[in-house]
Amino acid sequence: MNITRENVDALNAVVKVDIAREDYITKVEKILTDYRKTANIPGFRKGHVPMGMVKKQYGKAVLVDEVNKLLQDALNKYLTEEKLDVLGQPLPKPQDNIDWDSDGFSFEFELGLAPEFEVDLNSKKPIDQYIITADDKMIDEQVERIQKQYGKLVSQNEVEEDSNITGVYKNEERDIDNTVTLTLDKFKSKATQKQFVGAKVGDVIALNTKGLYYDEHELMHAFKLEHDDIHGLDIDVTFTVTEINKSELADLDQELFDKLFGKGVVNSVTELKEKIKEDAEKQFKQQADQKLLNDVTEYLVDNTKFDLPATFLQKWMQTAGEKPMDHDQAKEEYEKSEKSLRYQLIEGKLITENNIQVTLEDIKGHAREMIRTQMAQFGQLNPTDKELDDIAARVLSNQDEARRISEQLISQKLIALYKEKANLKVKELTYENFVKEVYGDK
Repeated sequence: MNITRENVDALNAVVKVDIAREDYITKVEKILTDYRKTANIPGFRKGHVPMGMVKKQYGKAVLVDEVNKLLQDALNKYLTEEKLDVLGQPLPKPQDNIDWDSDGFSFEFELGLAPEFEVDLNSKKPIDQYIITADDKMIDEQVERIQKQYGKLVSQNEVEEDSNITGVYKNEERDIDNTVTLTLDKFKSKATQKQFVGAKVGDVIALNTKGLYYDEHELMHAFKLEHDDIHGLDIDVTFTVTEINKSELADLDQELFDKLFGKGVVNSVTELKEKIKEDAEKQFKQQADQKLLNDVTEYLVDNTKFDLPATFLQKWMQTAGEKPMDHDQAKEEYEKSEKSLRYQLIEGKLITENNIQVTLEDIKGHAREMIRTQMAQFGQLNPTDKELDDIAARVLSNQDEARRISEQLISQKLIALYKEKANLKVKELTYENFVKEVYGDK
C-alpha cells in the first residue's frame, strides 16, 4: 500500500491511496474459505461447495468490503501520523468504473485543511468586565418579599391599595365565570384601581377588558380563555368581590431565619441582608461572566483573520447531514455556520496553547456541587458524601449531561483565561444599571 499527498494550496490537499493485491488477498481468501464451510447451497453438502462457486457468488462483495475497510483504516492512520488538522471529513473523488477484477486499486480523497493563524487577546479597545452589585434598594425589596411570602393573610372589611382581592369575573356571552385572586397593581389604569378601593364583599364592579392589565396575556388566567382569544379582547365583564385580605408581614426573627437558611446560619437582620447580598451577587457573577464570554467571543471572531476552505466545506456539507443538500442549500448552510466554525477553531487553538483541560474529577466535582446547591433549595442542607456521589453517578451516566457539564467547565476556564490575559476594563454597577446599559431596558 502506498499513500501520497499533493497540496493544492494552504487549505486544500488531495490524498492518493494505492492498494495492491497483496494488501487484501489473504484476508479475502480466508473469509471466502470460512463462507465455504458454512454456505448452504442447494445440491451441495455443507462444507463441500466448490470454491469457484463461492467466489462467483460472494467474491466481489467480500473484496469490495475488505478494500473499503483497508482504505478507511489506512486513511485514518495516515491523517493521525502526519498530524493533519482537517476540517469535516475526507471526500472521495468520484470513480464511476472501478475494475474490481484488477490486481490493485487507486483512490483519491479531497481534504480541507485547518488554517494557520494567531490569536491576540490584547484588543486595542478594552472590553468591559462587569462586576454587578446588589444595592440597598434591591436588598430591602428582597427582605420585604420574604416577609410577604412567609407572612399571613388578615381579613379586611374593605379593599385598600395593598389588599389581596378574591372575586369572580363574569361575562355570559363569552361564558366567563372564573374565580381569581389579584392585587391592584396588576391593573394598567389608575382609574380602574380606584374603582376597587373601598369596595366590600358582595360589591360588583363593572370593567372593560381592553387595556385592563399591563400584560394582556394575564387575561388568559383571569378569564380562562385560549391564547388566540385574548389578543385585542374588548368586552365588558363584572367582578364580584368575595374575599378581601391583607398580607401581614412576617417578623424578622430567629424562627424565620432558621426556616430560610437552617438553624443558626443567620442570626440577625444584618446577617440576613448580608446573606441576600452574597447570594444575589453570586448569581450576578454568572451573568456578568456570560456577558464577558460573549463579548470576547465576538471580538475574537471579528478580529482573528484567516481563510477557510469554503468550497470544500460546502461540498462536504452536501452529504454530511442526515438529508442530502444541493449546492445552493449547502452554500446557505455554510454561510449560517461560518461564524460558529471560526470560533470553534479559535477556541480550539486557545485551549491547546494554554493547556486547558477538564478531567473526570473536575466533572464529578462540578456535578456534586450542582447537586448540593439543588438539595439546599429543598431544605436538604447536609447531604452525605455517599448521597452526593450516588446522585452524581446517575447524572453523569447520561452522556449528554456529562458533555454539557464538560462544556460548562471549559467555558469557565476560558473566562478565567480572558480575565488573566485579555485587555479588560472593570466596570462596577448595580444590577438595575447593568440591565439598562447592556439591554437598554430595565
